[in-house]
Amino acid sequence: MAGILFIISAPSGSGKSTLVAQVRSLVAGLEFSISYTTRAPRGSEESGREYYFTDRETFQRMITNDEFLEWAEVFGNYYGTARTALEHARAAGKDLLLDIDVQGALQVMRKMPEAVSLFVLPPSPQVLEMRLRNRSEAEHMTEEDVIERRLLQARSEVKQVWDYKYALVNDVLDQAVAEMRAIVLYERRVRDDVTAMAESCRTDASSPRLRAALGGFEAE
Repeated sequence: MAGILFIISAPSGSGKSTLVAQVRSLVAGLEFSISYTTRAPRGSEESGREYYFTDRETFQRMITNDEFLEWAEVFGNYYGTARTALEHARAAGKDLLLDIDVQGALQVMRKMPEAVSLFVLPPSPQVLEMRLRNRSEAEHMTEEDVIERRLLQARSEVKQVWDYKYALVNDVLDQAVAEMRAIVLYERRVRDDVTAMAESCRTDASSPRLRAALGGFEAE
């Protein structure tokens, strides 16, 4: 069943990129949409691999020309998904996976209510802070104000989890990969051995793991 739009959102530092990469290695026919951004590349990032890096003038021209399926300004930088990404995926007989922030995800959900939305949570604010610090150190960009800003943003974003159809907690990577794979196959109507796992990740199931993770952020 080609043409399904999967929306994946998560606070920065949740391990979403690693999770998505592993799922794509296990599930065929999942095309990854590379977003446009005006922020500078980090570490070993390359244009056309992690993002299409562009300047604000070009991005604003694309907004004016209605070239984005969604776009948002996050921490002073623009991020957006070109409409052509979905067209290319459908033409190739593939499903499209959008890795986008909450602002952009809500835009797409309003335009395309049939899209399958998934929110990825870290198990706790403490784990998220540790991951953010480790990533910042690896990129030689450790700045306390940036880390604090991202933690504050995460507390705001997790409140939107109930707007998503599915949610999973990325505490054990292999488990999170299995759950995301199950969701993709379930939505493709391949439901023999993945039904229970996929349905346990629905937000209306409100699993104990999901409640525990959310409780950690609410207690902060």
